[in-house]
Amino acid sequence: MGKNKLARWSELRSYSNVIEAKTMPVDGEYHPIRGKWRINIFGNNNPVVTELGCGKGEYTTGLAIKYPERNFIGVDIKGARMWRGARTSNEQKISNAAFLRTRIEFLDRYFAEDEIDEIWITFPDPHPGKKNSNKRLTCPWFLNKYRGLLKDKGIVHLKTDSAELYSYTLALAKRNGLEILESVTDLHTDMKNNELLGIRTHYENIFLKEGIKITYLSFRLEKEKEITDAWERE
Repeated sequence: MGKNKLARWSELRSYSNVIEAKTMPVDGEYHPIRGKWRINIFGNNNPVVTELGCGKGEYTTGLAIKYPERNFIGVDIKGARMWRGARTSNEQKISNAAFLRTRIEFLDRYFAEDEIDEIWITFPDPHPGKKNSNKRLTCPWFLNKYRGLLKDKGIVHLKTDSAELYSYTLALAKRNGLEILESVTDLHTDMKNNELLGIRTHYENIFLKEGIKITYLSFRLEKEKEITDAWERE
């Protein structure tokens, strides 16, 4: 392991706005922060928004700066990448930005029911091919997990360069009767005046330079509506 990575991990652990489990949680084990993000980390009762797979944290910090009345938490397993966002938020004293180092599968070990108001999923691994669809962060298994942590009718946002992931998630939302708020196949053309366009991730800038279209989809998850597979009726 490189010295830079070790140094970043060490620095990451020194930040008070970073939660990093030393080991993976076991069944029935919950982190002490669960249900206490607002009080213990942010010191307020503002809405909580998570970015899943936050990478370097550009989107988490960008949203936090734009919306100081909300709390933002970037979630990722790769600490060396997350270090950049955590360091920026500390250097710039962005008090409403925090980070959690864990796998998305274990999200419910760190968040209590109804603790999250919105979820952003920005440029996740699309896991191409129908046989891999159950690995996607927008598959029924994950959406049902989010459903338990989100407040009723909480919003899920998806930004991706993958037309396949966008189409899959849109079909899933439609077939489950979810309320679709926005759906565009070319974000930077169809939503030129959208204020969120000013916030871009590292990968988004790469995709745009290569001429790859960015898609965007947002929808609500209802607490009592279980999500089923997009393909089961085909």
